[in-house]
Amino acid sequence: MLTALSIRDVVLIEALDLDFQSGLCVLTGETGAGKSILLDALGLVLGARGDSALVRHGAAQAVATASFDAPPADGPLAALLAENGVDVAPGEPLLLRRIVKADGGSRGFINDLPASATLLRDVGARLVEIHGQHDDRGLLNPRGHRALLDAFGGLDTGAVAAAHASWRAAHAALDAAREALDNAARDQDWLEHVVAELVALAPEPGEEDALAVRRAAMQRGEKITGDMQAIANLLEGSDGALARLRQAARALERIAGDHPALASALSSLDRALGEAALAQESVDAAAEALAFDPAQLEADETRLFELRAVARKHRVAPDALGDLHVELAARLAAIESGGEGIARLERDAAATLAAYHQAADALSAARHAAARRLDDAVKGELAPLKLDAARFRTALSALPAEHWGPRGKDRVEFEISTNPGAPFAPLTKIASGGELSRFILALKVSLAERGGAATMIFDEIDRGVGGAVASAIGERLARLSRGTQLLVVTHSPQVAARGDQHLLIAKRNDGLVTRTGVNTLDKGARAEEIARMLSGAHITQEARAQALRLLEAA
Repeated sequence: MLTALSIRDVVLIEALDLDFQSGLCVLTGETGAGKSILLDALGLVLGARGDSALVRHGAAQAVATASFDAPPADGPLAALLAENGVDVAPGEPLLLRRIVKADGGSRGFINDLPASATLLRDVGARLVEIHGQHDDRGLLNPRGHRALLDAFGGLDTGAVAAAHASWRAAHAALDAAREALDNAARDQDWLEHVVAELVALAPEPGEEDALAVRRAAMQRGEKITGDMQAIANLLEGSDGALARLRQAARALERIAGDHPALASALSSLDRALGEAALAQESVDAAAEALAFDPAQLEADETRLFELRAVARKHRVAPDALGDLHVELAARLAAIESGGEGIARLERDAAATLAAYHQAADALSAARHAAARRLDDAVKGELAPLKLDAARFRTALSALPAEHWGPRGKDRVEFEISTNPGAPFAPLTKIASGGELSRFILALKVSLAERGGAATMIFDEIDRGVGGAVASAIGERLARLSRGTQLLVVTHSPQVAARGDQHLLIAKRNDGLVTRTGVNTLDKGARAEEIARMLSGAHITQEARAQALRLLEAA
């Protein structure tokens, strides 16, 4: 709900601070007093185009600030604000501010955080509905008619949304499978060749490393074969080191008892023989390990080069060739059995589409029933509003398949015929300003308590009518205001008398500058203003008496 509006330097308004109440707030004043300026200032806050012509002559900028009750924490407006980085503390007001400079350009703020005009419009549309002959939102915008009908009928679109999501998911899976199968089929010859190649190659995990290690060992053995043979010749044979050491040991054994030093020499020689024998064993083991087999080396090199060549061709590591084989074999198998998978997905898509049709058709039937009830409700409101020759209908038509969505398959639009025999057409096409406002009022009353913005504004809804019609308008506005806040710009005393709050807009001139001001009227001042509205510039006692009767009847 709008709680306050502060205006600085907007056209004829130098400084103005207004507080608003719930219920029906009427704004009255003589023609040209500046009622439209008030709405222009509020429109700025709600994201309307920032025109430098709105800046008061001589001022550098115009500023309008509106305060609203904090939105429900779990509502769509709170979610929209959160998405744009605006936090609203519980119980704190929501402040929208707009600054328009005299030299052009404007800036917007929400709770003192910079906000684009687009965001102000999106937020404003959830806070305030403005109904007038030039308004192209709210009830005049066919985009919102389907949601209004659903709200009126209490229709739940959840089942249709769920069915639509399932259908689209199944259709997407089918499209993806078909595309994958088509792509795979184009590569079938290549896949068959590669899979056959990998089957013939039969790579083993870790095979490359094992081959590389064995090849390197044989290559080292090839390099030191001569050295190994020379060492073996020096250690072994009749003239080798071990034979000579054994001969020396046998000679020492015969004379070791002749002197302690000879016994010590024999002991040392025995140890040398042991170490030399160990050395010979180590050399023999190394020779065996590094044995060089030219045929085996050639076979290992051929295998290693083949593994690496195939891996390079497929841009994988040699150890990944086995995984590649599994992957490509699976793709080839999918081609061969792909028809079965496609058939299953087609059945799923058909089943989910049938479920969507069932849910959407049930919703369509419920909408047609709700449309009939809404048409009857609006029809009952037209005659008292002097629209008894007009007809209203809620037109439902089928959307093309490409536009089916989570809200069903129906296009909904409110249409009217203003004269007997005249064709139906959209509201904005054939209704005059006064008729349009009354049609909107009839709709809003019929849709009462079915959702909408917390604040509604009706701009001169009573234009061109009076007497019983004006009374009917006032009664319906008062009824509508029980569940929301209404701001009504009016020239009708019957409407003004229904207000819970009455604001008088007037111009004053000090001889140099003309300024617009607003006063909140008490009961006595209200009677005087309503009397002026009844009789004109010269207020008679009869007019004052009639004004009091209107206030008492309200």
